[in-house]
This record gives sequence, C-alpha cells and structure tokens, in this order.
Amino acid sequence: MPIIYLSPSTQEWNPYITGSGSEEYNMNLLADHMIPYLNSNAIAYQRNTPDMTAASSIRQANQGNYDFYLALHSNASGQGEASPTRGIIAFYYPGSTEGQRGAELIADNLRQIYPLPNLVRTQAITTLGEIRQSQAPAVLVEIGYHDNYADAVWIEGHMDSIAQQLVRALTEFFGLPFIYPSGPRTGTVKVAYGTLNLRSYPSPQGTVIANLPNGASVTVYGEWQGWYTVRYGDQLGYAAAAYIGV
Repeated sequence: MPIIYLSPSTQEWNPYITGSGSEEYNMNLLADHMIPYLNSNAIAYQRNTPDMTAASSIRQANQGNYDFYLALHSNASGQGEASPTRGIIAFYYPGSTEGQRGAELIADNLRQIYPLPNLVRTQAITTLGEIRQSQAPAVLVEIGYHDNYADAVWIEGHMDSIAQQLVRALTEFFGLPFIYPSGPRTGTVKVAYGTLNLRSYPSPQGTVIANLPNGASVTVYGEWQGWYTVRYGDQLGYAAAAYIGV
C-alpha cells in the first residue's frame, strides 16, 4: 500500500480575511476531510501536528519511508487586506520528475472545481524547504489566497470537494481506482477454509500483503467492483467483498 506524509500548514499567524481562522486551522480542517478518502482508497498516511513546524515535519518525514510528501497551504499576496490576487499553485522541486508529475495531477484535478481554472498552475521552485529537503517526491500546494475574500470563501465552502480532488490526484499518481467512502463499517472475514488475501490492488493480480483468518474483524472503508477497502491491524488494502460480512 502507498503511504504519504501529509503536512497541513503550521502557520497559525496567517489569518483568513473572512475571520474563519488561520491558515493552520483551515488547512488542518482540509486534511481532516481528506482522511476518509485516503482510507477508502487504501492510501496510508502520517500527519504532522499543529505544534510542529515545517522543519520538524520534514525531519519526521525523512525518518520514515514515504511514497509522497504533500504540504497543504493557502497563499497570501502581501498586498494587504482585500487582495485582488487569486489562484492555485502546485509547487515542485526542479528536476524531480515524480514531484512534477504529482503537481500536474493535483493541478489538473483542482481545475475541475476551482471557479477560475485558468489560474491553476504548477511551478518549479528551489526555495521551499518542504519540497527541496523531502526525500520523497513532494508537492506543496497553495490552495487559493486567504487574503482574497472570494478565494477564502471558496476554500471554506468547498473543503470536501477539494479534499476529494486531492485524493483523486493521489490515486492517479499511484495507479489506483478512485473509491468513494462508504464507511467505516465493521466486517468479519468468512472463509470455509484457509485465509482471505489482503491485496495491494483490487484485483486477483494484486500483490498479497496480508492473510486474513476466518472470523477476523476488519474495518471496511469503501467498495469497488466486488472488492472492499479494508484495514486489518496496521495493514490497509483490498479484499474480496464476497468473503466479508458487514
């Protein structure tokens, strides 16, 4: 199963023009909305905490073995309140082929919901530590401008759809089908003999990552073409739905 490092902004000093809270607050809220989609698509994650910094997030991520680093931010133009600047930028480190691919997938998916799709773009940059220092392919996405009223209102009102599109981009990056959440529900493995395979992909050709014994309790997060996305212990993957009672 793929595993990402999820790094919502820790910048509590950047207020939204709407008064809804800070960049840190809203990006953590966005991360909260992403979790059901990550679970239903068998994408494991480690997440930073608000008391951390960008530097400590990078250090924590580099101590693990992650397949992708995603930093969630909203932008500010520096022009003062009621800025006219709008748009979304997905930043990646120049020379990182996988970082660029991830940025382009994120931009493509966010264009589908942002009201000004021509203002969604990608950009290579060397000055952002979260993409420069990450050992994993990394993208830092600036989702709108929180000092622009229209952008701030759009972010606040579209948390779920933004979260969904970000995870859609991740499923494309990892070559997985996108699965809507339909849980969590408790399931029980029901096999007449042997064990039930937990796989890395919803197909008999998917790599077996665990064996589920008869009677095992699992958490079911989503369903796709006869397969459930399930968690068994610390393993997250896909199992044949016919052999799980929910």
